[in-house]
Amino acid sequence: MDWENLWDVASVQLMSFGLKAAGAIAVWIVGRYLIGLAVRLVSAAATRQRVDPTILRYVASAVTVTLNIVLVVAILGYFGVETTSFAALLAAAGVAIGAAWAGLLSNFAGGAFLIVLRPFKVGDYVKAGGVEGTVTEIGLFATTILTPDNVTTFVGNGKVFGDTISNYSASAWRRVDREAQLAHSVNPQDAIARLRTALLNIPNVERDPAPVVEIIDFNERGTRLAVRPFTHTNHYWQVYFDTNRVISETFGAAGYPVPETHVVMADKPAPQPQPQPSLPAAGTAAASTAAAV
Repeated sequence: MDWENLWDVASVQLMSFGLKAAGAIAVWIVGRYLIGLAVRLVSAAATRQRVDPTILRYVASAVTVTLNIVLVVAILGYFGVETTSFAALLAAAGVAIGAAWAGLLSNFAGGAFLIVLRPFKVGDYVKAGGVEGTVTEIGLFATTILTPDNVTTFVGNGKVFGDTISNYSASAWRRVDREAQLAHSVNPQDAIARLRTALLNIPNVERDPAPVVEIIDFNERGTRLAVRPFTHTNHYWQVYFDTNRVISETFGAAGYPVPETHVVMADKPAPQPQPQPSLPAAGTAAASTAAAV
């Protein structure tokens, strides 16, 4: 065996592999730097356009993952690896992972739709996925909602997007629905006039549209009023409780009686004895029989 020729061939191969490895490392370093630069440029451009921070994080993550995959495929192609086979392997792995993580991917897809369609944004007060509260974050897989009792709740994006979404912050105002019960002796128009004036004195109640106070129904205690002031979502619960207080104070100051249910009990008359049929006497019955014969 010619060891000298073998060493020459091995030296050439090692040198070639070393150069390729060094080139791959250089490509990786430069590629990572360019990926970071591209993400920073995209983020800066989106920031200048005042894009929502949630969208910024979502786009930055998607761009980083995509460019890293392209970089790895390019390096493998540089080493002579058949990239079509690698793409098929990625597709097969994607199918397997998708079957195993169907729920997780459903949440990821739901997050993508939430970002694109934007039924709500961070800071909105919503009811989504059966949870009501203020949205604090829209993540890749879950939406974080802070409930009114200060509980941080994580709801899967798939459930959020697949369920009914109520966005209470989408409009400029929200209606507070309350009711007031009157006694039979109270004039409803007098109560309506008093409540309309009192509601306008509640802080954060909208003047346009003006509060609505109207007769909504009648029952055994008297007239029932619908009391409906309007306010911004941020002040909903303050106006809600203040409306209850105003109803109580207004009716108390007016001296309205407490609504009571009146039930009239009638005594059922005693049953009268029914007259019994009288039986004929024995002699009369015998005479009647003889006459018939």
